[in-house]
Order: sequence, then C-alpha cells, then structure tokens
Amino acid sequence: MGRDLAAQSAVARRVFEEADEILGLPLSRLCFEGPDSELRMTQNTQPAIFVHSIAVLRAMDVQAGEAFHAAAGHSLGEYTAYVAARSLRFEDALRLVRSRGELMLRAGSERPGTMAAVLGLDPQALEGVLAQVLGIVVPANLNSPGQIVISGEVAAVADAMERCKQAGAKRVIPLEVSGAFHSPLMEGAARGLEDALASVTIEPARVQVYANASASPVTEPDEIRRSLARQLLSPVRWEETVRAMLAADCRRFVEIGPGRVLAGLVRSIDRNAVTMSVALSEEIASFAQGGGA
Repeated sequence: MGRDLAAQSAVARRVFEEADEILGLPLSRLCFEGPDSELRMTQNTQPAIFVHSIAVLRAMDVQAGEAFHAAAGHSLGEYTAYVAARSLRFEDALRLVRSRGELMLRAGSERPGTMAAVLGLDPQALEGVLAQVLGIVVPANLNSPGQIVISGEVAAVADAMERCKQAGAKRVIPLEVSGAFHSPLMEGAARGLEDALASVTIEPARVQVYANASASPVTEPDEIRRSLARQLLSPVRWEETVRAMLAADCRRFVEIGPGRVLAGLVRSIDRNAVTMSVALSEEIASFAQGGGA
C-alpha cells in the first residue's frame, strides 16, 4: 500500500515519514511490506488508509476551494475530507484515526459483533426483515441502490442474513471485520472518541464536507466534533450523501487513496457522474493533465 507512490513522489514519501514520527511506530514499513495479517488489524488499517489518502492528496497538490468545492468520505474517509478542507491538521487527524481504530477494536472485543453486505434488497424490505430479528442488528452502510451493509450482534446478523435471502436478496455476504461498526455496539468507542475530539483543535472547514451521519454539509468545529462522534453509532448514508452533492451541482468526483469502490458506488447512484480514482503516480499525473475529472 503506497509503496509505488512513495518511491515516485518526495511529497508523498514525506507524508509516510511524518506518520512514522507522529505515531512512533513504523507504519510506512507495515504499509509497504506487511505482513498483511497485521495490516488488516483495524488499529493499523485505519491509519494506513488515512496516511495513504493524505499522501495522494498532497502529491496531487490541491487546495480547498481551488481544485475542489466539496468533500465527503466513507466512514474513515470523513477524516481525510476534513483534512482536505483544512479543518483538521494532518497530525491531529492521524492521532484521532489511530485512537478510533483502537477504540473500535476494544469495543468489538467487549461487545462482539459482525457485519454483512446485503445486495438486491430495497431499504423498506430490509427494514421489515430486521424488525423480525431478536437482538441488535441495524443498517450500517447505505451505500447505493441495492447495496446495504448490516451490523450487530453475531447471532442477530446471522439470523438477518438468512431472512434477507428468504426475502429475495440477490446475495448476502458476511464481512471480515473485528466488530459491529456503525451500530449501538460501538457506544464505548463513541464515548472515547468524544473525549479525544474534545482535545483537538478544529478549524471551520474551507469547503462544505458532507457528513456520514446526516448526509448534510457541515463546516463549523462543533458540528464536526458531533458528526465524527455520532458516526460510530449511525449508518453511513453514502447514497444520500452522493445525491445531496449531485443536487448541489457536484458532477465530477475524484476518489483518493487505495481502492476504487467509491467511484463505482457513485456511478451506480448516477450514471452521468464523472468519476476518477487516484492512488498511483500515473493516476496523479493523469489528474494533473485533466484526465477523467
């Protein structure tokens, strides 16, 4: 993760070096070399993805209000969005993200849970299914038409998966996660994150950032704090977020960091939206030349 970028861009390489210094651990080596089993641990995955995304952002050499006019991030990505909007400093956001991962891991250990993706079942039908399940299980990611992730207690999610199949879902896929993220089982993590957020300086965002929990733009520091704490307990309203951005005349979406999932989700929400995924050096060069965005 990020090895090519760091090799090709001194700016990106410095981001990884800064992260190692801030955290006091060799995060860059873990990103570049693994092992994969350690990288997949949420307390490592979250800062790794965040740092890679900021390295891409800095290598793109874009600034809030100049190259983009709004920002959003899916779950963890909301922190990247606030850094891009000059609301959070990189070092503060990195420490928050590391704490967030540790808090979520602890909450997952104290109140075990899991998640599953449900494909091809509309929200109303899913709501009816979940109402029949004993125990805690809730929608966690409202990603796009026909793609919703559920989260909750292990037994409740297993029951819900079977009921979703019976209700006509095209596919139900269990996810490899260390806890029931974006559900009431994350209460302990949310409380800890509130404390961490209270100790960090947050500036007004220079562009509107669409929050996961509300799918609405936020810019003020207190709103941002509330949004990030609430996020752990609330569903990621990604489809609503994209539709709200489209309604605000956003038509070109640039996904930064590892993966191409979000660009695909945006296209599934609106086929006319122009999308581009940027993670590698050649993709940054294409962006600079105006390719795809």
